[in-house]
Amino acid sequence: MESALHTMMYWYSKSLGDGMWADGAAEEIVARFQPRFEAAERPAAMAVFTRHEEGRLHCEVIAYFSPAAGPVAQALGASPCPQPVRRGLALLAGEERCWSLLFPDE
Repeated sequence: MESALHTMMYWYSKSLGDGMWADGAAEEIVARFQPRFEAAERPAAMAVFTRHEEGRLHCEVIAYFSPAAGPVAQALGASPCPQPVRRGLALLAGEERCWSLLFPDE
């Protein structure tokens, strides 16, 4: 029960590496996400976002998994994190209707 509760409460993040090389990692996330998303009947709360963030030397792409996408995040080795701010995020996987549900105040 605790792992199910843990999954529902936390966002997750995973570095996809340098912005120039992140496409392959992003494709893997989508490939793992999509079957679970379809099996769950495409819930609005289940989504993955990306953002280009300044790293040590180069731009780094970070993937953010909503709490409902926790099982996918955990399978990919993502770590729990605070909910990201909406500014600068791009929807990688999920449906557009997720924005108003996951970021109602932004």
